[in-house]
Amino acid sequence: MTDDATVAETTAVEPNGRIRYIHHVNFPTTDIQRTKQWYSKVFGFKGIIPKSNTRVLLMTLGTFDLHFTPVEEMDRMAPYHFAVEVDDWDGFLAHLKQIGVRHTRPVRRPENNSLFCYIHDPDHTMIELVYHANRPE
Repeated sequence: MTDDATVAETTAVEPNGRIRYIHHVNFPTTDIQRTKQWYSKVFGFKGIIPKSNTRVLLMTLGTFDLHFTPVEEMDRMAPYHFAVEVDDWDGFLAHLKQIGVRHTRPVRRPENNSLFCYIHDPDHTMIELVYHANRPE
């Protein structure tokens, strides 16, 4: 266990190389094909054909990747989740309705002019949808 002085000293160190962005996040899946179809249909992810011998499903949006590792069974992920920012709130919710994906009741945060709600993939991975009105590009 560390004390506050040790933590402050440790966090003040400048790394030689900075993190540029999160490259990918890996989640478990019980059905690779179902997961591939769902993320393609809901978010427009495209499959990546790996050059290595892997059972992991690799998917990309071009700017962000998701990986899915096959498992026999799994526990529900909640409250663990990831969040994605959408640029057209009403349009994206209409898209979800059109393809039959249910979402929680949207919540408005007036302090930062944002909205959010949650959806679940077929393996019950929780995904937060976020929209900020008037956010600079």
